[in-house]
Amino acid sequence: MSSRGRAAADAIIASRRRSSRGSAASGSSAINSSSSSHGVADPPAKKKSQLRIKIITMGDAASGKSCLVKRYCEERFVSKYISTIGIDYGVKPTKIKGRDVRVNFWDMSGSEAFFEVRNEFYKDASGALLVYDVSNKKSFENLQGWLEEARKFGAAFDLPIIVCANKVDKRRVVTESEGQQFAAANGLQHWDTSASSGANCTDVFNTLFQTIIESPPING
Repeated sequence: MSSRGRAAADAIIASRRRSSRGSAASGSSAINSSSSSHGVADPPAKKKSQLRIKIITMGDAASGKSCLVKRYCEERFVSKYISTIGIDYGVKPTKIKGRDVRVNFWDMSGSEAFFEVRNEFYKDASGALLVYDVSNKKSFENLQGWLEEARKFGAAFDLPIIVCANKVDKRRVVTESEGQQFAAANGLQHWDTSASSGANCTDVFNTLFQTIIESPPING
C-alpha cells in the first residue's frame, strides 16, 4: 500500500476507536455572536456543500479492482500487477446531475491476510463495486462470500453495489449469462468492464454515483 493509503487507513481506524471520547469534546458551546439588541441581519445565502461519498471495492486479489479505479481516476491502465497491501486510498472530484461530488475511493485488498484491516471499512460505505475476473472461475464463485462479509461487518443491506465482470478483453470462462444471473439473484446491477481497454469504466462508476445520490438518505 502507498504511504498515503496506509496513513489514511490508520487515521480512520484510530478515529473510530476514539470517537466516543472525541464526541464529548465537540462544540456544544458554539454561539452566534453576530446578533445584537438592534436586531439580527439576514443570514447570507447558503452555498450548497460538496457531497462526499465513499466507494469501496470488493473481490478476489488480481480481479482488477485497483486497475478499474486507476483507469477511472487517472485515465490510464497499469499493466504491471502490484497486489494491494491492506487498503489503498484515492480521491476524485466530479459532478453528477449538477452536483459537485467528492468521491473517496477505498480500494480493499482481496487477500485473506488483510481480512481484519478491510473489515473496518464496510460500515459507512456509500456504494461498492464487486469485481470478478471473467477468465478466473474462482473469483466468480467467491462473489457470494464477499457479499456476506460486507453485510456481516456493517455494510447497509441496501448498499448500492454493481457487479463488474472485469477483464472482458480476455477469454471468458464465466459467461455473461452466469454473471447476470448472479447479479439478478442478489438484486444488483451487472456490467462488463475492462480496465485494459477502458470499456465501460467511466460509465459504470458514473452509474454507481448517480444511484447513490438518488437514494433517499442523500437525495432527501
